[in-house]
Amino acid sequence: MADTPEAEARAALEAAGTLPDAELDLAAVALQLARIDAPEADWREAAAQLTGLAQAAVAAATADPEADAGDAERRRAALAEVIHGRFGFAGDSRNYEDMANANLIRVVERKLGLPVALGILWLHAAEAAGWTAHGIDFPGHFLLAVEGRNGQAIVDVFDGGTGLSAPDLRLLIKRIEGERAELRPGLLRPMGKRQVLLRLQNNIKLRRLRSGDMAGALACAEDMLRLAPEAVVLWREAGLMNQRLDRISAALSCLERSLELEPEGEAARRIRQVMEELRQRLN
Repeated sequence: MADTPEAEARAALEAAGTLPDAELDLAAVALQLARIDAPEADWREAAAQLTGLAQAAVAAATADPEADAGDAERRRAALAEVIHGRFGFAGDSRNYEDMANANLIRVVERKLGLPVALGILWLHAAEAAGWTAHGIDFPGHFLLAVEGRNGQAIVDVFDGGTGLSAPDLRLLIKRIEGERAELRPGLLRPMGKRQVLLRLQNNIKLRRLRSGDMAGALACAEDMLRLAPEAVVLWREAGLMNQRLDRISAALSCLERSLELEPEGEAARRIRQVMEELRQRLN
């Protein structure tokens, strides 16, 4: 019997999990994650749309010699015109919590998405153009940086690809954390490709937890672990979710793996206490 779309996608995730971060095809992996949640969707058509987006980015780079030579602001403007102008992608501020906003197939179909999903489109297009870009793990709001010869352009991909100055970033952090918040070191820390993909899926996991779908959240965590098999925090989360679902042996297995990866520290001490309680329940 042929593999199901979900099984094919999970096998692809496991293969991606063996690759170094730099070799990950960000959009391709995001499509495999999307296939699991939407097996009935036409992921090949979404892939074709992403190819078209990449081709348009290449054409935009060719058409703007200053951008291609390294002007970060011109690069930002060129990508914004392609992604938000020509292709019509936008942030879904009306139905932000809709899980379709974190599924790249549905994002491509609807032209709407969360910041991190739109960020994957930006990173895909920038890489096609031959330009360096990376995600930024800004608190509460995914941002993106497009690199140039003399610095970088910070982009709010949810707001049509607008550029953000230091005063803009200061206003943003105050809006998210309160009026006393200020810019501080580490706020613009670059994210690797795997981190971006995990942040995308974390949106789905958290929405399932909020809706009371513990089994669905656990399945999401397990798929994240296929992509990031050494993510100790995810092993802990999977263990504790298995515990909540009374899957004691599975919980112990996940928690044991977390200790193999991080055997020392306060978190490890607490995990050992949980494991001792679980073993007593098995006796």
